[in-house]
Amino acid sequence: MNSIGINRLARTVSWVLHPFFLPLYLLGILFTATVFRFYPTAWKGYLLGVVALYTVLIPVLSLGLMRSLGRISDWRLDDRSERSWPLLIGMICYVLCALTMTRIPSAVFLRKFMLAAACCVCCGWAITHFWKISLHMIAMGAVVAALVVMSIAGVGDLFWPLVGAVLGAGALASARLGLGCHDAWQVAAGFAVGFVVMALGVLLL
Repeated sequence: MNSIGINRLARTVSWVLHPFFLPLYLLGILFTATVFRFYPTAWKGYLLGVVALYTVLIPVLSLGLMRSLGRISDWRLDDRSERSWPLLIGMICYVLCALTMTRIPSAVFLRKFMLAAACCVCCGWAITHFWKISLHMIAMGAVVAALVVMSIAGVGDLFWPLVGAVLGAGALASARLGLGCHDAWQVAAGFAVGFVVMALGVLLL
């Protein structure tokens, strides 16, 4: 594969494993491989809609608005100075998502995941003021941590989803490095921050 093909593959991996989409992937795993699969179909549809609204639709529309107003120059937010407002909006969206889930009292873990995700975004927002940490890897580290915690809790057979998440993290790290978006320290730190904050958030919140 030539350099153009490798670059295209790296961009594809970065988009497929974008932080916008990871909560939906995780919810799909929960609804097929854990005790959450026994939720009524109406509840599943409601939760999927809520997550899609707050983690994909509103953030994407916000980025589009900020780009049209000239507040950001690119969807990828490669410029560290342009990340502050999008991350603040993302943080608020995760908190609102958790609050909206209170309609289903038994979805305690899902609410914890969203609040812990808000904490991950908060850490990314704080760090990005002085260092370009990988936001992609923060999100990926959070997903791996959530699967590890659920595996330990015994809520389902998550061996293969966890293997897939770890392999996905490796592929995403390689993609971010290959595209020159980050160096190895920024990628490794992103994964570590996401993993630790998510694990502690789910356990302590």
